Amino acid sequence: MEVQSELKYARISPLKAQPLARRLKGLSVGEALNIVKATRCKSAALIEKTLKAAVADVENNHKLSAEDFRVKSVAIDAGPGLKRFWSRSRGMVRPVRKRTSHVKVILETEQGGKE
Repeated sequence: MEVQSELKYARISPLKAQPLARRLKGLSVGEALNIVKATRCKSAALIEKTLKAAVADVENNHKLSAEDFRVKSVAIDAGPGLKRFWSRSRGMVRPVRKRTSHVKVILETEQGGKE
């Protein structure tokens, strides 16, 4: 069985969040939460929020124990970018793209999909 949770329009660049997401693949939910809590970066807080939402979905909606699940994948996809401008000399401007991300966490049962 698979359960997924998604956080959209997070204000972080996908390239900054992907290294931590790669580290969590295949870990149990408890181990993944411990790693995320011990990591001090903005992406860790966002991934932790999404992981906790997936765990709450498993426990409340599916009435199963979260200990039986492991992280199948954590995907950090690019969202729409905000276009802003910085002032430059002689009345010119420089464009700045403030990138956003979509964080998607997929949990699966330890048996790999069998209930």
